[in-house]
Amino acid sequence: MRHSTGGPLIGRTIVVTRPLAQAAPLAEAIAAAGGRPLVFPLLEIAPASDPRPLADAVDRLADYALAVFISPNAVDYALPAILERAAWPAALVPAAVGQGTVKALALHGVAGCVAPTQRFDSEALLELPELAGERVNGRRVAIFRGDGGRELLADTLRARGATVDCVTCYRRSGPSAGLAPLLSAWREGRLDALTVSSSEGLRYLVDRLDDEGRAFLHATPLFVPHFRIAENARALGLSNIILTDAADAGILAGLGAYNWPK
Repeated sequence: MRHSTGGPLIGRTIVVTRPLAQAAPLAEAIAAAGGRPLVFPLLEIAPASDPRPLADAVDRLADYALAVFISPNAVDYALPAILERAAWPAALVPAAVGQGTVKALALHGVAGCVAPTQRFDSEALLELPELAGERVNGRRVAIFRGDGGRELLADTLRARGATVDCVTCYRRSGPSAGLAPLLSAWREGRLDALTVSSSEGLRYLVDRLDDEGRAFLHATPLFVPHFRIAENARALGLSNIILTDAADAGILAGLGAYNWPK
């Protein structure tokens, strides 16, 4: 990874906590701005423990009017199984919560995706006309997602008259590696900030840190791209939280605008 000789992040070590498959773009952008990215995924992603729900959804894909993908991981774990069976049905409308998921779908040749353009969450997706009651009432919807997660999207679509199948196509777990790289960087005074895009990942980190590690975390700026992550961070007792605009671009802008200590 090439590092810039200048830029707003010069000399700063920034932790990128996205899952490994999604970490590179933000890490590269931090390096281009002069920073030192430390890639340390707080969540590991693996195929779903039970492959049958995905296989069943693939079998009846043509019955759905709308297919919602919650994350790029949902695309990566569902699309190959779908496209191995047949081409994407012409009448099936793809939808996504965020622009990263839209790009992931496009890489698989699935275009025409319905997605928010400002806020990137279930609430914003539900505000779009394609998910209004008159459009989904009596229709069948598939939601491709990881294990667990919020039920707001499925519950709201059901309340609007849709038949909703939630299809678990991947599972998340905490990092199997130890926290030594983070603790070493903190102890050596060369860890300047963390970027966090998952409340679940942050909970894993807080739960696994000892008192020394939690003291380091409390003193370290935490850049988060969504107000819900900021709320969850505060609920975990953290206060040094910087809420940025959405996605990697928003995180990078927040890092660049931060008043770093001299």
